[in-house]
Amino acid sequence: MTAEQMPILMAIGTALLALGALLWALRVSDGARGAAKRYREVAGDRETENAGLKSVLGAHPGVILVWQGDALELDGDEITPPELYGSPVALAGLLSFTDDAISPDPAVRIVEGLADLEARDSAGQDTTLRIRLRELRESGQPFSLTIIGTSGRFLEADGRTAGVRAVVWINDTTIKGLEESSARGKLEEARQVIARDPTAFLDMLGKAPFPAWRVSGMGRLQWANPAYIEAVDGGNLDRVLERQLMLDQAVSEQARKTITDGAEHDETRHIVVNNQRRAMRVLTFALSGGAGCMAFDVTEQENSREELNRHVRAHDETLNHVADAVAIFGPDRKLNFYNKAFRDMWDLEETFLLDRPSHGQLLDRLREKKKLPARMNYAEWRAEEISYYLDIDGVKEDKWSLPDNRTLSVTRQRHPMGGLLVLFKDITDHLSLQTRFNALIKTQSSTLDNLHEAVAVFGSDGRLRLHNRAFERVWDIPADRLKDRPDYADVISGCVPLFHDMDIWDAIKVHITDPTARQSTTGEMRRSDGSLLTYLTHPLPDGNTMIAFADVTATRRVESALRDRAEAFEAADRLKTEFVRNVSYQLRSPLTTIFGYAELLETQRNGPLTERQTDHVRAILSASDHLNKLIENILDLALIEAGRLDLELSELDLEEVIHQSVELVVSKAEDTEVSVRADITGRLGQMRGDERRIKQVLFNLISNSLRFTEPGGEIVVSAQRMGDMITLSVRDNGSGLEADKRATSFDSFVSGDQRGAGLGLALVKHFIHLHGGTVGMKSVDGGGLEVTCWLPSQAPVTASLPPSQSAFEPQPTAH
Repeated sequence: MTAEQMPILMAIGTALLALGALLWALRVSDGARGAAKRYREVAGDRETENAGLKSVLGAHPGVILVWQGDALELDGDEITPPELYGSPVALAGLLSFTDDAISPDPAVRIVEGLADLEARDSAGQDTTLRIRLRELRESGQPFSLTIIGTSGRFLEADGRTAGVRAVVWINDTTIKGLEESSARGKLEEARQVIARDPTAFLDMLGKAPFPAWRVSGMGRLQWANPAYIEAVDGGNLDRVLERQLMLDQAVSEQARKTITDGAEHDETRHIVVNNQRRAMRVLTFALSGGAGCMAFDVTEQENSREELNRHVRAHDETLNHVADAVAIFGPDRKLNFYNKAFRDMWDLEETFLLDRPSHGQLLDRLREKKKLPARMNYAEWRAEEISYYLDIDGVKEDKWSLPDNRTLSVTRQRHPMGGLLVLFKDITDHLSLQTRFNALIKTQSSTLDNLHEAVAVFGSDGRLRLHNRAFERVWDIPADRLKDRPDYADVISGCVPLFHDMDIWDAIKVHITDPTARQSTTGEMRRSDGSLLTYLTHPLPDGNTMIAFADVTATRRVESALRDRAEAFEAADRLKTEFVRNVSYQLRSPLTTIFGYAELLETQRNGPLTERQTDHVRAILSASDHLNKLIENILDLALIEAGRLDLELSELDLEEVIHQSVELVVSKAEDTEVSVRADITGRLGQMRGDERRIKQVLFNLISNSLRFTEPGGEIVVSAQRMGDMITLSVRDNGSGLEADKRATSFDSFVSGDQRGAGLGLALVKHFIHLHGGTVGMKSVDGGGLEVTCWLPSQAPVTASLPPSQSAFEPQPTAH
């Protein structure tokens, strides 16, 4: 039984109460009470019960049609007249469905007026009241219909059998009351029908599926129907009355309240029925000498209402976590809901929003705060916004540019519960990003069009997404042919005349369309016009694949020429090295002979020499010694350049090596009148290196400085240890060297003064590099040069020759 059938049920319950009272009065007991006393009690209460039942039926909003015995006979489409019961208001409302010309009998007019109207049963099947009345008469099949009346009105009709009777309850569920003007003419006619005896309903109330009962003026239970007895688990009526079993204490209080104030009370409360907690809607109404009560199980409705409330709360909570502002206006155009984002976006007072302002008031408040877009005609624009309540189909969107430089996307749509839902989304950042993105795309397109390389981008479906003008130029393809995203095969067909190797083109397509083969590849294409292209395929993050082509014809020609030139230089250098080495070895034999005979002459074993002869012999020895050292240097240089010179590494005392080198140079330079001294900072300690080559380095550096230092000058040999590095430097205050000559002074066979072979500083560079160090040169303030060597304290076991580097100039040099 639905909530809409409540008025009908109240009337049934009232009649059932009257029946219960009658049955109670007529109970026969073989005990102490006599039959005569009971009949007198019945006769005394009958009039009171009839008056109370009439008052209840007069308040019932529906009508009841009753066919006694076999009275429900259908002669073709004709329906026999029923007995009619109900309130005058209900009869007046139902008579508005009929025509006075049908019959003067109101019952006949109601039945015939409703019998063929469109109806739908509880299973959703279309039917009519006439069809269901026939089924009720023939098979006792009960029914529950919704009859669709005129002017959008709905009626509920329920048919049941009650013993030998057929009963139909009819209730107008469209309206809660009738206007005085529409019902005044038929109220009197309805009152006359209600004046009939209602006692025929008492047995039907006893069969009602809901609990119904009556209490006396003292609040004691006087009668109850079987549904009530089952609800309180009373067993039978005598036991219920004897023990005064009430549904609930609160229900008893509600009945007493009705007895006291004479008013109807309708309350919903939770009651334990049949050991189950159920939500019951309890109606109590005054009767003569007491109160009538009915209880309807509305558990399903309450559960549905609670479920709906939970969904509403969850919906509201969800919207409160949405970043976009949401406002929901009801059918009355007042604000029903807003989320936190809406409040924060518009910075409105909480009290103003909680007062449920109308849509128009909200717009006015925003306009006062200068938060709305500037409009030429605000009143017209406001009316247009309000008109969405009357005429909106689907979703309406537009953009608002606010005075604070924000841009909002405003979406309006009809709310399922009526009214309007408005969504505000701040798209300021989105538009800014879109503008920047468009600018970036234009920049990228312009950049691609100005590239020398040809670029084409294909999608995973094999269609051309993007290309630059260089692609059209390199493959000589018209621009019109590359429009409208052509397929890979169509694009390549334009490239085949210049490069017809389809195996390569097919391999490139695999890298474009096969997800498992998306990887970078490179290759070369030698085209039919003699040009040479290199190509690159590279997968992009968005699933596309880029193909780039570069014309390297000229580059390869230059590379080939440079390669040929480098090979020629290498061959010449090898020839030079071999020549120097061979010549050096060939010079050693005669030089040894010359040096030996000169030493023999100096010993004067073959006879005395004159002073002039002695000077000549000494000159020969000096020249031979110089030539021998030169040949040794050339051989060392040849071995170094051939990669065949190995260091003899050992632990050495660097400070002692420096002093020995200085003393050796000083002993040979006594006649130069140049001061040579050592300046060692701190303790140098041990070093792992080639002692002979370190001495050779110092000797060559000091000898180089002596050649450019005038008498009276000074040469300083400095040394310092810094962690794992040791610095050696030779500084003089001589004439120095021009910058252009310093740039080549460390090269082989380059001399700063044309008085030497130019091997000393070259050997210094190579020996330092073999020790894993570097060498550099810089000018000294006031004149002179300083050559500095940086050496690791532990020379590498396998030495290599890194390119020359200088800490002071790009190319380390010497004089």
